[in-house]
Amino acid sequence: MDSYDDRGAESGSEAADPGPDLREEIPSGAGQTPGSGPRGGIAALSLPYQIVAAVALSVIGLVACGQLAMVFLHVAPSNTLTKQHGEAVDEWIYPEFEQNWKLFAPNPLQQNVAVHVRAEISGADGRRTTPWMSLSGEDGKAIRGNLLPSHVHQNELRRGWDFYLGSHDNENRANGLRGQLSERYIRRIVMLRLGEHDYGGTVERIQVRSEVRSVGAPPWSEEKISTRPSYRVLPWWTVTAADLPASAKGADK
Repeated sequence: MDSYDDRGAESGSEAADPGPDLREEIPSGAGQTPGSGPRGGIAALSLPYQIVAAVALSVIGLVACGQLAMVFLHVAPSNTLTKQHGEAVDEWIYPEFEQNWKLFAPNPLQQNVAVHVRAEISGADGRRTTPWMSLSGEDGKAIRGNLLPSHVHQNELRRGWDFYLGSHDNENRANGLRGQLSERYIRRIVMLRLGEHDYGGTVERIQVRSEVRSVGAPPWSEEKISTRPSYRVLPWWTVTAADLPASAKGADK
């Protein structure tokens, strides 16, 4: 009788010998070197294309790093860099990459700001001036109770008015080209909103004002805050064709 050791040795020798047919199917690997398989990615390109791809990736990386640096400086608290290069940062950020937040210094709104407009209408009965209409109030009605309020009702007028205030002094004088741009933006918003109402005539002039009320203190606070409104009234603007929506040019409003 064979012992277990003998049977194990015999079975091991049989398993180790795959036979002539099986040995032919096993690749020998002779002549192959590590890493000699098919290449992918940039390495698969020819040398000129590899150079172009490397340069393109480098440019994209530099632009991305520059963008992150500019946004960081824009939202960071005032520091030496922003004081020395603030104009360069603003030229890069505005208007495409404007950020409405600040690092380390959250500043919640402490005032309710409403934008009003009135218009001078030319009709069959002569010229007349409409009462003040609250554009912010109309946006509030569209948002209140709406599960999916539009971005226009939430931000268009508010951001446009902030844009105007930031580019004008207290005498409503524009600070450069951005001031003129913000004025045109407000005029077009106003005319777009007035176009939704029928005043029985043509809008010849418009006047815009803001009403600012401080948010009252909570009931548990002893702080005394006046909630009386203050107004900033802009001069009358004569309506031009550039102020009208594209679909309303040449039509009476």
